[in-house]
Amino acid sequence: MCGRYATTRNSADLTTLFEAVDETDGALAPDYDVAPTDPVPIVRLSERLGGRALSVARWGLVPHWSARNAGAKMINARAETVAKSSAYAPAFARRRCLVPADGWYEWVRTGRSGRQPYYMTSGDGSPLAFAGLWTVTGAAAERLLTCSVITSAALGDLGLVHDRMPLVLPPDRWDHWLRAPADDPSLLAPTPEPYVAALEIRPVGSAVGNVRNDGPHLVARVDAAPLGAPAEEPADLRLF
Repeated sequence: MCGRYATTRNSADLTTLFEAVDETDGALAPDYDVAPTDPVPIVRLSERLGGRALSVARWGLVPHWSARNAGAKMINARAETVAKSSAYAPAFARRRCLVPADGWYEWVRTGRSGRQPYYMTSGDGSPLAFAGLWTVTGAAAERLLTCSVITSAALGDLGLVHDRMPLVLPPDRWDHWLRAPADDPSLLAPTPEPYVAALEIRPVGSAVGNVRNDGPHLVARVDAAPLGAPAEEPADLRLF
């Protein structure tokens, strides 16, 4: 799953990158440790604007029939079931979006109780775009825009970190994701393998585990055992 990520580009950068109109009203702030229910940028199609809009949504989809606090449990939608799920299918059919990100975090168990966080990001520092869904509930002052990130089976070395990954879309698939009909089977095609192979899997410090922490130090590389290396047992369990 994707339960934590970083998105730090400002609205000016994102509107230029995604060729979108800014609807954020100054509400967008950089966040190196996005957690469920946090406000995040999304890029969606706007009938009113006749093109792409950059908006701020709460991470965690809230279907129109659900309680507003349900979104904390609906941050991810599985690519294998999203088109048929009662919770996600309506948004998949009509309200797909791009979720801009710098990278995402996962934790790998190291021994009995240790966990090493990893940060997956582009090797050249270019932005990522997760396939996402959005919906809106309420009206006027009660209007709530929410979103979810599509996940798929992990590819390549990402499988050493977690068995799932966000469905990351290269730029040549952005417009297709936003505009194609929901019955187009290529919509949910996996992230291209060369694109996955170019991602960096970076060990980072434990500070990212506390959602109150923020800042670029969270994505700084630290020393860690190579991925796939056997976890070291506690000293009192070793055989001598």
